[in-house]
Amino acid sequence: MKPAGRFVGHILRELREMTKVGTNLLEIDEFVHKRIVDRKGAESCYVDYAPDFGTGPFAHYICTSVNDAVLHGVPYDYNLRDGDLVSLDLAISVDGWVGDSAISFVVGKDQDPEDLRLIKCTEEALAAAIEVAQPGNRLGDVSSTVGDIAREYGYPINLEFGGHGVGHIMHGDPHVPNDGRAHHGYKLRPGLVIAIEPWFLKTTDEIFQDPKDGWTLRSSDGSRGAHTEHTIAITENGPVILTTRD
Repeated sequence: MKPAGRFVGHILRELREMTKVGTNLLEIDEFVHKRIVDRKGAESCYVDYAPDFGTGPFAHYICTSVNDAVLHGVPYDYNLRDGDLVSLDLAISVDGWVGDSAISFVVGKDQDPEDLRLIKCTEEALAAAIEVAQPGNRLGDVSSTVGDIAREYGYPINLEFGGHGVGHIMHGDPHVPNDGRAHHGYKLRPGLVIAIEPWFLKTTDEIFQDPKDGWTLRSSDGSRGAHTEHTIAITENGPVILTTRD
């Protein structure tokens, strides 16, 4: 699974560097499309994806969530503005194996410290959760670690969407919620691959599906959200990040 993870991580690093004030969300989508076309054995996990929590096929190559949108953001004709908080979520299959990862950042110079704090929380939660994803520990250890850090920062926690198993498909068992009970749940074993994805909203845990596209999930009160994700493998020597952006 390493080639898929490296490919996804590399594209997200490129997008982080090229996404600026004035960048159109459809440009981001087309950039990913071209990268997939140019990579032998690569296929989008999103274009034909049509689960029951969305409305019809997603029909794009990356999720672009901006400001009060936090998950499943459908790219559309929008030029990013100074101070926009952007979350990019990307999953690609390479030779039949999937890599899934997400980043959040603020474009431009007008960066609200509260936005940066929110992003930092998701990143810290992800790093801490990966650290406890050791063989023999429980899924609840991972989930409770994410939840504990969110509470330290004072952010509400939504349990409708979270991390998941990754393999030949993008979304599989087990479900990895962003809160849970330590020392409970599925035992982590070498060979298990999961995506851990802390995402939080500033002042609410309630979301709604944007009726305009039937996919984008937005905060119920208009507050901003951030989302960070890595695909990791549990090994006998500890967790390995497959979607590294180094």
